[in-house]
Amino acid sequence: MFAAPLHHNHALLALGLACVMAAVVGAALVFEHGFGYVPCALCLLQREPYYVGVPFAGLAALAAWVQWPQCVTRGALLIVGLLMAYGVLLSAFHAGVEWSWWTGPDDCATSSTAGVVTQADTLLGALDTVKPPSCDEAAGRVLGLSFAGWNVVASAVFAWAAFRLTAMRGAEV
Repeated sequence: MFAAPLHHNHALLALGLACVMAAVVGAALVFEHGFGYVPCALCLLQREPYYVGVPFAGLAALAAWVQWPQCVTRGALLIVGLLMAYGVLLSAFHAGVEWSWWTGPDDCATSSTAGVVTQADTLLGALDTVKPPSCDEAAGRVLGLSFAGWNVVASAVFAWAAFRLTAMRGAEV
């Protein structure tokens, strides 16, 4: 009987997008810090569109909720869509490196080893024993896809959703 105004529906959809995107990058952080999956350089690079995109999706939600000019909401969602499209490209490149379809960057074997070395006096000893993960070896596969492969799927869905929300009119929400 009392439906939320259309701008509120748009805001809730943008907020939902921000939350799901945050959950995906949060899951990557849980795998890293909770389960010990040390990310390679390309893994870390794939997180950047999320780190930038989640706040822009939140901005779009806020702009729609408080009825700022539509160009603010649409602009923020367009940025999210472009960031996630870039995420598709990054993830597809990484998955291709893992499948040996092409070679990765030269610095592919360098990544953060956070949590491995905790004291300065053990740093030199750790340099000989700690081997950062290589970008061409998938840490694991789920249903045949690596984390990078699944990020291709997730980023594509988020890009589509952001572009769809950008193009929606109030009556379509």
